[in-house]
Amino acid sequence: MTAPHNLPVVSRETAVSVVTPVIPLNFVYPGLSLAQILSIVRAYRKLSLLILLAVLSLTALVMTLWPRTYTAMVTLMVNYEVNDPLNGKELPVGQVGSYISTQVELMQTPEVLLAVVDRLRLTEDKDYARGYRGDSGTLREWVAKKISKNLAIYQGQLGSQLIYVTYSANKPAEAAQVANTVAEVYKEQDYMRSTGPPGERAKRYAEQLSELKVKVDQAQKQVTAFHQRNNLIDEGNKTNVDVVLLATLEGRLLEAQNARRTAEARASGDQSVNDQVLASPLIQSLKTQLATQGARLAQLNTAYTPQHPDILELQSEMDATRHSLAVALQSYSANASAELSVAQRLEQNLRQAVAEQRAKVLAMGQLHDDAAKYLLELESAQAVYKRALEGYDQIMFASAGHYTNVSFVSRATPPVKATKPKILTGILLGSIAAGALGLGIPLTYELFNRRVRCRDDLERHHGIPVLAEFGALTMRTTA
Repeated sequence: MTAPHNLPVVSRETAVSVVTPVIPLNFVYPGLSLAQILSIVRAYRKLSLLILLAVLSLTALVMTLWPRTYTAMVTLMVNYEVNDPLNGKELPVGQVGSYISTQVELMQTPEVLLAVVDRLRLTEDKDYARGYRGDSGTLREWVAKKISKNLAIYQGQLGSQLIYVTYSANKPAEAAQVANTVAEVYKEQDYMRSTGPPGERAKRYAEQLSELKVKVDQAQKQVTAFHQRNNLIDEGNKTNVDVVLLATLEGRLLEAQNARRTAEARASGDQSVNDQVLASPLIQSLKTQLATQGARLAQLNTAYTPQHPDILELQSEMDATRHSLAVALQSYSANASAELSVAQRLEQNLRQAVAEQRAKVLAMGQLHDDAAKYLLELESAQAVYKRALEGYDQIMFASAGHYTNVSFVSRATPPVKATKPKILTGILLGSIAAGALGLGIPLTYELFNRRVRCRDDLERHHGIPVLAEFGALTMRTTA
């Protein structure tokens, strides 16, 4: 019996012995094993490679044709330490975060975006006006909303004072221009918010200053008219002179009263006054001379008779001395009466002068009190005017100053590289998709169209024990 001609020849080296499975086939999971997957991939390797190349090519084409998007960034610093140019008050620490958040929201308001649209004339740009149908407000509002979709504004981390403004566009110059314009418009509006209220207050202050100036002028005129009407030149010095004169007159009146009392004492023959008179040099000289003459007369009387010429001569001298003493005492009495009359008249005149000067001082004091009222009104009006003028200067400084809380840290420049699409990310995702499709499509197809490609296909899916596994066999024919 001859062997068939087309049967493969199995050599002893390629034969594999039968190995009994360790786990019974009934407990084996029915899914694909690694050997099955590798056998499927090996069988469809050309298709998988073709799918991989096709997906990668499509990814490269999409990355090439995808519109480029450029993003420009502006960095602003908001100084919140002195945010009130009128009062210079510092912002409380607890409100710093909310203050910066408020500024971020203000930059995205229609007030800022509409100003950007008007300044850049974006309503005349076909790219921005494209798609407008007129059912969503005006064209300006529609373009502003379109800008807001590509605009991103956010605060720096950890309570930073920096605010970042980014804008994305298809052109680098356009992205930088819009970002810079948004920041500039916000800075200008922030400046207007800071100086606008002081400007309005400055106008009201100017009107009030005019009224206060009129009141000051009226008060000054009243003071001047009162001085002229009452002949007041320098009320302070004049009052001092009158008071000093009154004090002088009162002192002289006191002296006159003392002189009058002394004169009265002389005229009445007061013993104390007589003692003063007797103690005068003239009276003492005459009394001494009279005593000397009396002593000499006593000596002569012991030596001579009363009719002796020396005694008569001495008696004649004593009579002359007594006469001189009497004349001196009589002259003193006459002088005392005259001094009393003079002292009384002087006292009366000084008393009248003191009364007149006192009345003058009192009248002048009343005038000064009235003048002080006018001066008080003038000083009050001047003080109010001065305070208002200081406040006006401060408000004018705040309204006319060029201080702003917002400053540019860096302006946007036309970006060199596009932010979208991200080439490396696209290629990576395309490669993952290519690999997934290159493996997934053959595996999916194989699941619905199963074939026996390896030992596990028989054992796991058909439950057929494999006695031996052969490698690739070469076909040979016999003659």
